[in-house]
Amino acid sequence: MPDTTIAAVATAPTFRGGVGLITGGSQGLGRSVAEALRARGARGLVLVGRDTAKGEAAASELSTATCRAVFVSADVGTPEGCDSAVSTVARHFGAPNAVVNCAAATARGTVWDASPELWEEMLMVNVRGPALITQGSVALMRDLGVRGSVVMIGSVAGHGGAPELLAYSSSKSALVAMTRNLAYQLMRQGIRVNLLNPGWMNTPAEDIVQRRFHGATDGWLERASATRPFGRLIETAEIARTIAHLATDESGMLTGACIDYDQSVLGAGEAPVPPQINEPKDDS
Repeated sequence: MPDTTIAAVATAPTFRGGVGLITGGSQGLGRSVAEALRARGARGLVLVGRDTAKGEAAASELSTATCRAVFVSADVGTPEGCDSAVSTVARHFGAPNAVVNCAAATARGTVWDASPELWEEMLMVNVRGPALITQGSVALMRDLGVRGSVVMIGSVAGHGGAPELLAYSSSKSALVAMTRNLAYQLMRQGIRVNLLNPGWMNTPAEDIVQRRFHGATDGWLERASATRPFGRLIETAEIARTIAHLATDESGMLTGACIDYDQSVLGAGEAPVPPQINEPKDDS
């Protein structure tokens, strides 16, 4: 006889009655993840971000008669911000069923100019932030007997990255070990932990990065899209569906997985030749 329990997962809302905690949830990928979880039956969403106007607007737009969305203004690069995010979930919903760590710092720096301040920002926001958010969230799940899911958002740059992504790539690579360690620790609690590594995405934050660090001008998106195998950058709505798959019962017992979502195949083809990165001049 067919396994009707597994078959039902494919047709029923896979997050019905669930609560999602999403850092970086007020815009871009985080906002798309919130929409994907709501579509799967979420009853509650906690959006974490630093822009109060955007966050409150997103929460208002996501709230429906069956789904309550709450915004908390917090910086996940600080322990206090992480505590605030977790305590907001506890206060409004008890415990999350899914945690998605989308928030990230994305500034640039090569071996020649990555400052101590840049390293600190990358490690605090991109490594310690997800760690503390996850630690606090899984403690709530354990105490209330919730068998939930955590999704880390890494990057294909975590495999090495471009020269200007030294600190960023290092921080995203750390999430691989964190994901596997947590997944192994939390199996007995029924809590799954997986990592998704996106490639180049079309987001509001990416537009800022391209203009600030790479001198991009109007039309850069169209020019960049023309260089991609599929003729475009990844859209947040499509990658959010994969994240929602990992965050909900759609992915069954999958845990400890580190998945690349990019328009390339790691290790295939000729290795790229690195660009010349000029050393800073000594003006003394």
